[in-house]
Amino acid sequence: MSQVYEKLLKCYECYKERIDFTPKVALVLGSGLGDFAETIRVVDTLDYHDIEGFPVSTVPGHTGRFIFGYVGEVPVVCMQGRVHYYEGYEMSDVVLPARLMKLMGAEVLFLTNAAGGVKQGFHAGDLMLITGQIASFIPSPLRGANIDELGVRFPDMSQIYDLDLQRIVRKAAVTLGIDMKEGTYLQFSGPQYESPQEVTMSRTLGADAVGMSTACEAIAARHMGMKVVGISCISNLACGISPTPLSHKEVQEVADEVAPKFQALVTEIITQIGEM
Repeated sequence: MSQVYEKLLKCYECYKERIDFTPKVALVLGSGLGDFAETIRVVDTLDYHDIEGFPVSTVPGHTGRFIFGYVGEVPVVCMQGRVHYYEGYEMSDVVLPARLMKLMGAEVLFLTNAAGGVKQGFHAGDLMLITGQIASFIPSPLRGANIDELGVRFPDMSQIYDLDLQRIVRKAAVTLGIDMKEGTYLQFSGPQYESPQEVTMSRTLGADAVGMSTACEAIAARHMGMKVVGISCISNLACGISPTPLSHKEVQEVADEVAPKFQALVTEIITQIGEM
């Protein structure tokens, strides 16, 4: 048994000892978006510190706990705070939470993040449905000996973001009158924001938004057979597009402003997922 898989199973045993709950949807809340957890009908919580070997976020605005409960009638597990590769963790630790939520029983991984807008016409506060991704600038979470218990050695990634779930997002946005953008997300390692030249490169490669999370988690989830859906909150225009220097404070402020719209959208999406 590999050390990575052994660690995952230990985390799962910690969860089973403390929590009696099986989620259908696993929701990851990105920078500044943690307040959505307050809208969940909470059944139980589990701090990351209480899970043996579990990576703990060091980023301001990331609380660091699992919340178990219901959005409408849909059982969900919500990550209030995620860990990032730039915090110094191994990539296997960065994707451990996504893998753990699959073991909990989740069928759908719903990823959210705060991202820099690269596409011309994007504005701070826009919401973007992720239809594809570029993960070539980070180590693959599948690097090393394959964990056969989780998935195949060479998993197909031709459709990482589930088409049926994308249709649900579009329908929910129309229902709520939200102008939902769509595009490709590119993950950089961070923690530094992108240079103007990197932003130009990203646009040339076909990216519409850039950030420091999400793509690696989506790969790990697809490896395990989960359905994946993702939404980026465009919290700022990427360097070279915006005339002002970038800051994490700005990211959180924009996310806070968008929070009511984002919360309503996520609620509607999860409710519709529950009807699948």
